[in-house]
Amino acid sequence: MPWLFESSFGFATDPYRYISKTCRQLRSDAFATRLRLRRVICMTGEESARVFYDERRMRREGAAPSRIQNTLFGQGGVQGLDDLEHRHRKALFVQLTTPEHANRIARIAEGWLLRYARRWCEQRQVVLYQQLPEVLTRTVCQWAGISLREDEVRCRSAQLTALFDDSGNFGPEHWWSRVNRIAANRWASQLVKRIRSGEMDLPPQAPAAIVAQHRDLAGDLLSSQAAGVELLNLLRPTVAVSVYLVFVAHALHRFADARRFVDSGTDTAVHSFVEEVRRYYPFFPFLAAIVRKSFQWHGFRFSRGRHVILDLYGINHDPRRWNDPNQFQAARFEHPGHCPFHSVPQGGGDVRTGHRCPGEPVALELMKMMTRFLNQSLTFQVPREQDLTVDYQRLPALPKSGFVMEEVHLRSNSSVFDHASAMTAGRH
Repeated sequence: MPWLFESSFGFATDPYRYISKTCRQLRSDAFATRLRLRRVICMTGEESARVFYDERRMRREGAAPSRIQNTLFGQGGVQGLDDLEHRHRKALFVQLTTPEHANRIARIAEGWLLRYARRWCEQRQVVLYQQLPEVLTRTVCQWAGISLREDEVRCRSAQLTALFDDSGNFGPEHWWSRVNRIAANRWASQLVKRIRSGEMDLPPQAPAAIVAQHRDLAGDLLSSQAAGVELLNLLRPTVAVSVYLVFVAHALHRFADARRFVDSGTDTAVHSFVEEVRRYYPFFPFLAAIVRKSFQWHGFRFSRGRHVILDLYGINHDPRRWNDPNQFQAARFEHPGHCPFHSVPQGGGDVRTGHRCPGEPVALELMKMMTRFLNQSLTFQVPREQDLTVDYQRLPALPKSGFVMEEVHLRSNSSVFDHASAMTAGRH
């Protein structure tokens, strides 16, 4: 296996493209290196993804760096579990991210988006990424059964956003993420306690109640702290879809052919477009695991206990699997048939038995809703005096300007809003 002495600087300066770029230079799908003095193996390609998601070979417990565990995931969350314990906990999230739940979340989000768009019509400029986390915080809390006071919304939105927007940074931003993790854990665990005591009266089918009453393999309730972490693991990923929604706007603006493609509004066209957004744009750069037991693969030795990093962005741009991978092709996903290791923006493999993100249906429905909203229900100008270059050094990557809009107007024929707006009524 090719060996590089140290790769910390490469990861820091180009976290999304470093692995695939290095693999091309080494003419190998894997190489060994060090990250902050720890020996790791970096992998890219479909075959590598199959190895990475083979639970007989890899485990997740202890794989995530402590700085990510203490911010993005939270201690004791489902991402760090393995085997039966993982599948049992994962079933909780699969249960709450079905197409029916995803559709409801999208309808609620559309109602809130309408309310915010009416405000945008009165503003000279709107930075989309500054607005969407609050929209999705309101959305996911309403769906989960969590009532937020009006003076609480901004605080909760900032906390949930900091968990994913600052966790991968260094210095003050990372410590800000840790501070918000502590505060969010406290809030979520208190919610769990209030639900269990009956102080917070929720129907048993409310998502927040289902999480609060979840039991482990032994039949015991999770601790309020652990249940709070999992409640945040339900809320945070939905707010993080803000990143994808900004990329939806970016793609519609940048690629005229894509906008014409989705003009029809057909489900097939819109679905293909948003799948291509997920493939083309950066979201998660990579994932980590630990070798469970030593094995050989393509002449490479994977020693027990070695950390392994899988290159998600590179797999989504692998020229061996994608025709013109660096070109945005809105019709690329018109015809189904891609295997679960071809396109891996939110992980690969089987969502029920493996570590693939269960929130994909929610992300897809929110992105479809946003595509139709921007393309059919809103008019706006995109000022030239902004930097729409995607910042690949940022985690998560985003257009440097956050996507600025001007002269925002709602179309007069938006009767669909009557139903969407009603979804946000009676939320308390």
